[in-house]
Amino acid sequence: MIKFDCHAHVYERIAPVTGARYVPEHPAPLEAWQALQVRNDIRGGVIVQVSFLGTDNSQLLTALSGIERHRFAGVAVVDITVPEDELARLAQGGVRAVRWNLVAGARLPDPQEGAVMRFLDALRAHGMHLELQLESARLAGYIGALAALPVPVVIDHMGLPVSADPAHEPWLDALEACRDRGDIHIKLSAPYRGQADVRAHMERLLGLLGEGRMIWGSDWPHTRHEGVATYAGALRDVAGRIDDAAAVHRLYGLRAG
Repeated sequence: MIKFDCHAHVYERIAPVTGARYVPEHPAPLEAWQALQVRNDIRGGVIVQVSFLGTDNSQLLTALSGIERHRFAGVAVVDITVPEDELARLAQGGVRAVRWNLVAGARLPDPQEGAVMRFLDALRAHGMHLELQLESARLAGYIGALAALPVPVVIDHMGLPVSADPAHEPWLDALEACRDRGDIHIKLSAPYRGQADVRAHMERLLGLLGEGRMIWGSDWPHTRHEGVATYAGALRDVAGRIDDAAAVHRLYGLRAG
């Protein structure tokens, strides 16, 4: 049973950074997201820093400051060179992870580089994990490195699949080939963001990682896909398929009660 929405974007003001790939037309207020949760019997969730705000996590922290810490958490975006005292400030504000948005040819951080190693060690020290968005073909060549990281890893949007047939999905083939799958988790969210419908891939993922590594996210407010996505529809795709309580507590420290 799904009780948490682990991927939503909340922003009261639209203040894009220079070079933002996409800028929405309307705000996504916290109150509106919470109202959707009430209507769909969702008990809490995770606010993920939206890409057009870059590393300015101020709106994220403001939203987290006004909601219950045992039911809500945040995922921030920071530079690898972020000072450790800034990570400490984010952690104190309710942030439990950082996100790497690596789509569209972005450079893949090398876990063997000193700066990346120090960054990952700092995440672990502050009880944070890593979340990332990366297309299936590139993820296939990166999943082994991710599985070896010293922190849990959450793959956003089910790895942005490219194949309608999950038996021929590049990154799932690579995951199956991994002898040690580490602490990899999957976010069942945004079936419309990949090139193929990800819902058909769920059974293979469950077989590879098990129910305890799955969480759900609405991807609200479904930017650029508002015409094909609804909150209730996204939830219906996975409702009754998994119980998210253990994974959500382990990753974000949240509880429904």
